Amino acid sequence: MYLAFYACIEEGEPQCSLVNGKPGEQGRGEPREFVTTRWSLILSAASLGSEEQKARDALAELCRTYWRPIFSFVQTRGYSIEDAQDLTQDFFVIILKDNWLQQADRNRGRFRSLLLRSLQNFLINAAEKTHSRKRGGDVEFISWDDWIAEAPSQLSISAQALDSLPPERLFDLSWATTVVEHALRRLREECESKGKLWFFRALSRHLTEERDEVSYANLSADLGVAETIVKKQLHKMRQRYRCLLRAEVSRTVENPADVDDEIRYLCAALAAGTD
Repeated sequence: MYLAFYACIEEGEPQCSLVNGKPGEQGRGEPREFVTTRWSLILSAASLGSEEQKARDALAELCRTYWRPIFSFVQTRGYSIEDAQDLTQDFFVIILKDNWLQQADRNRGRFRSLLLRSLQNFLINAAEKTHSRKRGGDVEFISWDDWIAEAPSQLSISAQALDSLPPERLFDLSWATTVVEHALRRLREECESKGKLWFFRALSRHLTEERDEVSYANLSADLGVAETIVKKQLHKMRQRYRCLLRAEVSRTVENPADVDDEIRYLCAALAAGTD
């Protein structure tokens, strides 16, 4: 699966206007609200005091998207599942408080890095306190059952990686798998909206394969459509998948120019820990 990130860098297309940061433009199939959820705009709203509620809503959306790396990291620190759930909820409640955005260090650039540093500091403080409060204090950020049902992990992390990688590297690995899963989910939803869910189910597992690894003749026979149609559909699906991956990554970096560097980093994280 990590090859998909590499393809985003090597082929460099299609160029999504939303990833490249061109205002007022939209890539085909991209929701208009994407621009308002970019990390760069969240930081800008925090520092200037403008669009504050919109920035807070965008931050909540990013937190809901990336809950799994937080929960996994807490577990690596020796907490039980129940305690990790409590601490994850507590952490997100703190993140969404009024002063966290203002305290965000713009020099860190990436939402991933800033969130990890904040989590490490939070756990240091949590270890020094006796937790007698209910999950999230008096506030529940989101139903834990909803979290689990909404984002089941589909990418496997090898047992060797779980045993050998330090918690910070496992956090990045979980983050990378989350990016891939969300891009795949969005691709699936787009295919379904166009009445092509059956194509997604048949072709999605081939998105990251090299072209010479794909038997178009076999796919053509299985699907009952011409080989030329299979090639065209898989090509379009690969392009759209790359675009969605880049779009997902661009939500978490301050500068659109940082997208490729972040993709390279997440590609390396996936290569180190997935089967």
